[in-house]
Amino acid sequence: MADDATPPVTAGADQQPAPPAHPQHRGQWIVIGSLIILGLIISAVLILLHEQRLGKAAESAQQVVPGITITTVTARTGDIGVYLDAIGTVTPVSTDSITSQVSGAIAAVHYQEGQLVEKGDPLVDIDDRPYRATLTQAQGTLEHDEQVLAQTQMDLDRYRAAWARNAIAKQMLDDQEKIVLQDHGTVTSDRGAVQYDQTQLDFCHITSPIAGRVGLRLVDPGNAVQSTGGLTLVVITQVQPITVIFTCPEDSIAQVVDRLHAHAHLPVDAYDRTGLKKIAGGTLLTFDNLIDTTTGTVKARALFDNAHDELFPNQFVNTRLLVTTLTAVTLIPSSAIQQNGQKTYLYVIQDGTAHMRMVTAGVAEGGLTQVDGISAGDIVANSSFDKLKDNAAVIVAKDPPAAGTSGGPKP
Repeated sequence: MADDATPPVTAGADQQPAPPAHPQHRGQWIVIGSLIILGLIISAVLILLHEQRLGKAAESAQQVVPGITITTVTARTGDIGVYLDAIGTVTPVSTDSITSQVSGAIAAVHYQEGQLVEKGDPLVDIDDRPYRATLTQAQGTLEHDEQVLAQTQMDLDRYRAAWARNAIAKQMLDDQEKIVLQDHGTVTSDRGAVQYDQTQLDFCHITSPIAGRVGLRLVDPGNAVQSTGGLTLVVITQVQPITVIFTCPEDSIAQVVDRLHAHAHLPVDAYDRTGLKKIAGGTLLTFDNLIDTTTGTVKARALFDNAHDELFPNQFVNTRLLVTTLTAVTLIPSSAIQQNGQKTYLYVIQDGTAHMRMVTAGVAEGGLTQVDGISAGDIVANSSFDKLKDNAAVIVAKDPPAAGTSGGPKP
């Protein structure tokens, strides 16, 4: 029985350990690790390329694009006017609102609406019959008193002759002299009454006191008017010549007054509401005697012939007063001048390179500006200012850019 029993197994020196895990699992871990390393390498490469691309873009943004295409203009020597611009009102030299100075019914209206009349032309007639009758009475009284005066004067002559012969008392002569003086006073009063009644009669026939244009009809024949009613019968406005009143800044008064004292002829042009179309030309006439403290301006009056009725009373216009003319100054188109805060500059082109130059801009007129800081003949950039910088290389275009574009053609 003992021989048949299986002996216990004991660990000996010649026994092998248990076999390792299967080789397939080890290969999976190697593949996963390789993929992770490869992903890290690719990410690093992409990040590096992106940083290089950003660096190149930043460098290119900081660099001036070579060969900027521009258009140019040439500075020249010329004359330019110094103007004062303002808003003005067309104001007639004279405007007469005619009313009646006598009471009565209107007998006739002689004017037509809008008619041009001369001084002395008939306008309105008022029924003058009552005034003719009054004048006749005054004339009759005058004639009667003149005859009374003549009679007393004859008596005085007789009394003087009698006194010379000692035929009458001195008292009678003195009394007669005083009677003659009294009659003189009566005749003088009668003559005044006749003149007054004649004036009242003349007031019945209204004539134009000035030459001008008649307004719209305000009364008709048969209307009754009163001397104290204030009813306007007709309005006449002088239109040839006519004036324009505008304002001048107080800072410019001294310059203009000096020119006036030198008997200078200062032209004033009137433009329409848009300021583009010239309506008429005139001459500065005078200034007001006070400065308006609320606006810091003084009123000025300019005289216009208005031969063709270009200006209409109470019309608003834009005025341009030529104060003086600057001669032999450097001029360039205003579009070539640039502003940078408080600095005024432009780009002078020399040997294909743009050079920034600070200038002082002066008077501007008609698209031209007077500048100090460059000379006549200098070539100046007139486009592509959004790309230009100091010392930038440029290419002058043969044809100017299309209207409405500020930069040069795109590459």
